[in-house]
Amino acid sequence: MSWKWEYAFGAEAAARTAPAAFLAAVERQAEELVRAAEALHVHGRAHGDVDPKGGDIIVRGGMFTYQVVVRSERVYVVQITYLG
Repeated sequence: MSWKWEYAFGAEAAARTAPAAFLAAVERQAEELVRAAEALHVHGRAHGDVDPKGGDIIVRGGMFTYQVVVRSERVYVVQITYLG
């Protein structure tokens, strides 16, 4: 399994109505988070500790909240907020 990102919970539904430029900014930042997590957690599937704290990222037009789940090798975008 390799590291990926995906929308989780209500973020997927919110993404259906958000503008394309905003979603592109969210996706670029999510891809950066994936690269950082992959570099930091080289042996992700064997991770036995607690997952790192997620956070909020501000992008043009709004923000999003993410969570890293190391054993699943995933970065989940759990909420997006488009401010216009």
